Amino acid sequence: MQGFMFATGIEGSYPVVAGRDGAGLRVDEMEKTGHYRHWKEDLSLVSALGIDALRYGPPYYRVHQGPGRYDWDFTDEVFAEIRERGIKPIVDLCHFGVPDWLGNFQNPEFVPYFTEYAAAFAKRYPWVDLYTPINEIYITAKFSAHEGLWNERLRSDRAFVTAMRNLARANILATEAIMMVRPDAKFIQSESSEYYHPSGPEATEIARHMNELRFLALDLTYGHDVSGRMYEYLFDHGMTRKDYHFFLNRSVKPVCIMGNDYYATNEHVIKPDGSTTSCELFGYYVITQQYYHRYRIPVMHTETNNRDAGTGEKDARAWLDKQWSNLVRLKSDGVPILGFTWYSLIDQVDWDSALTLDAGTVNQYGLCDLERRVRPVGEAYRDLIRTWRHRVGNDFIFLR
Repeated sequence: MQGFMFATGIEGSYPVVAGRDGAGLRVDEMEKTGHYRHWKEDLSLVSALGIDALRYGPPYYRVHQGPGRYDWDFTDEVFAEIRERGIKPIVDLCHFGVPDWLGNFQNPEFVPYFTEYAAAFAKRYPWVDLYTPINEIYITAKFSAHEGLWNERLRSDRAFVTAMRNLARANILATEAIMMVRPDAKFIQSESSEYYHPSGPEATEIARHMNELRFLALDLTYGHDVSGRMYEYLFDHGMTRKDYHFFLNRSVKPVCIMGNDYYATNEHVIKPDGSTTSCELFGYYVITQQYYHRYRIPVMHTETNNRDAGTGEKDARAWLDKQWSNLVRLKSDGVPILGFTWYSLIDQVDWDSALTLDAGTVNQYGLCDLERRVRPVGEAYRDLIRTWRHRVGNDFIFLR
């Protein structure tokens, strides 16, 4: 793998949410943001901004049309252009949704069919060597099966554990399938970096539980033995001893880079009843240290963007400076960080409602707007890359 990577991403979420008539409504961010029409221009912007790597995934629900059946037409065009431009793709194979024929993440058949898809992709594009098989497993399971927002839209611990088991198992098996084709592949497991602050002494126990739960996707993926209390929670809600030992015995940790996503909304103050409010108290430095000390593998900062305060670019540029400064300090303190990502390249649509409202609200989180004009934060990121590109090898610098 190359040295330090400056990255961005094309926001490619496609969950099913509740439509106005109660039926499921597929939300495709690539459609909403115009990427299907402007993909060549989007890739040109990546190059123009001097960005090395692109977090990008083909729309799984459109490509995988049934067992053994795929539509690669759009993906072939895009990946040919990515390769021609010398952009390093970090390929995201599942981003918050599944094809209609697979239903949702409660379906155990998702596991073998997703593994089949991962193998088929790797065989078709054998030059690709960086993958995120399943993006943000914790958030996928939480929003789909515990918060009732996406896909199966359930609200229970049992549904959450089922989704988590299926997602983590599929992630591991897909990793193994890709390595059969590309043995030197590396897997950048993008996960939301969370922390729960108790609102007071009476909320300490629920904060402790949530602070263990935030690690669960990576614990299972990396074969990290959970605490006794978390073990009881898993078994109380449907995981079996055989399930658990699959994760202990099939760890893919040696070929992984831990991707830490951080936004101001990733920290929460939690009350005794489980309700939360967002806050930003510790920041990326402290929370990433917690994750690194748990797993001790290389790290990549895989997502961040500005808090949408409504005033726009000043907030975004200040946030970029803050996240980069946190990364420099972490790297200088010995955490092996291999890359930084502003997510995403272009503005997003309806993320203020977690995609649940089809309102067409433009969220000004991108390096560029939906007219493909570079924002001031895009100019700032381009300048940051120019300034730091030759100073941030994997040996980095050391501050005193």
